[in-house]
Amino acid sequence: MDASACPFVVDRPVMRQRWERLAFVHWPFEPRQVQRLLPAGLTADLFDGAAWVGLVPFYMHVGTAGGRQLPWASRFCETNVRTYVRDPGGQPGIWFFSLDAARLGAVAVARSTYRLRYYWSAMRIARQGQEISYRCRRRLPGPAGLASQVRIRIGEPYAAGELGERDHFLTARWTLFSPPRAETGRPGLARACHDPWPLQRAEALEVHDHLLTAAGLPPPRGKPLVHYSPGVDVAIGRPERALPDVRG
Repeated sequence: MDASACPFVVDRPVMRQRWERLAFVHWPFEPRQVQRLLPAGLTADLFDGAAWVGLVPFYMHVGTAGGRQLPWASRFCETNVRTYVRDPGGQPGIWFFSLDAARLGAVAVARSTYRLRYYWSAMRIARQGQEISYRCRRRLPGPAGLASQVRIRIGEPYAAGELGERDHFLTARWTLFSPPRAETGRPGLARACHDPWPLQRAEALEVHDHLLTAAGLPPPRGKPLVHYSPGVDVAIGRPERALPDVRG
């Protein structure tokens, strides 16, 4: 099976999105540092014995299931802090420690429907040549003033055969999880289907971030692993419930 390809189809999306100008900035952490921050029912998904945490800033377009957009409400910057997990049934996916967005309405909708930890933030993306910078300063809910600033240099595209298992582990994720509901004790989930990421080489020129430590993580150590993508079109499924534990 192609590790870069979505393993399912979202037949009836509740919305369509475009994610573009993405920087995937990752660090390895000790598994216990990540596991202690996860809700019941989710287990850190490891690669080479490490739990990986990503800082992912990008630009978002949000549309209806039919693709209709309102330019003044549907386009905004976003930055998420995420890690990789498995649910009680062994399904892999993403756990978001936080998601910062520059559109207050989008924050309210995502918090109420998908129960995600969204924050309203002032954000900016600027590109000059092969360098691109991302700035984020949190507004609401508090504590306000937390900031993140990332600047990367974009390199050449990867050919499909150049991408390894770790590249796919960090980027090819098709399910997001939300906190367990009291009535079931199982995490919620939603599916996001898109074409394989067009990935490019990238390096971090500057990273000054407080979003990871605000999530309860220790300060990351060492130089991050960075990928860049110009973007993909995404079909988003309705909120669901994770499967019960079926492992023996």
